[in-house]
Amino acid sequence: MTTTDALLDRLLTAMTPLAPVAVWAHGSLAGGDYVEGRSDLDLVAVLDHPIAPRTVWRIALLHTRLRTASLAGRLHCTYLTPPTAADAGRRHLTWAHQQLFRRPVTPVTRAELHTFGRVLHGAPPADVLPPVPDGELAAFVVRDQREYWRREVDRATNWTQDVWVDLGLLTFARATVTLREGRLISKREALDVLPGLGAPGEVVADIRRRRYDGAPPPRGEWVLRRARLTRDYLGPAIDALVAGS
Repeated sequence: MTTTDALLDRLLTAMTPLAPVAVWAHGSLAGGDYVEGRSDLDLVAVLDHPIAPRTVWRIALLHTRLRTASLAGRLHCTYLTPPTAADAGRRHLTWAHQQLFRRPVTPVTRAELHTFGRVLHGAPPADVLPPVPDGELAAFVVRDQREYWRREVDRATNWTQDVWVDLGLLTFARATVTLREGRLISKREALDVLPGLGAPGEVVADIRRRRYDGAPPPRGEWVLRRARLTRDYLGPAIDALVAGS
């Protein structure tokens, strides 16, 4: 049993008193792109009763007790109910980054669950979640690129960090394929797409080495050069993508 499997098993056992209708994985864990110790564990749990204050307390206690488990810091789980699942704008109780807050289950997440969601317990996503209309998915992707990522490109300090370089480029490639072809791709597939979209080859190679070949984080002058290359590419690329959508 892997460390990931052991954590999921502990989580499902701890959830038993909540009687979840379903527990699903999405993101890398479901899409075949999961790297233990590097990827997040993205989950959705469906409860068949309102998430009242006592339930919130029980969920907080459940995750707090798992905090010392290996990989627990990468565990993200959103809790919803069948009556609230169809509302794409609703903010659902979520445990992530070792705290509770509320956030929506985005059209991308919902589409992932329908396309390749991994059922860890109970009913499949199609039995609980309504399908995501193509227009809703496309509109979300465009809005995310225009209102979030384009703004962040202008914040230079972000781009000396690996996570910003990786997610900025990979999210852009995934968004481009979704808008052009109406399908979702994994982060690994996005790496293969990026050169054809004109992304700087040095940066794509850097992401591949770190994410999949175990290379250490970069240091020195390359960090600043990589940031400049990434921002110089992403700004105009996002502008063109949004303008053509």
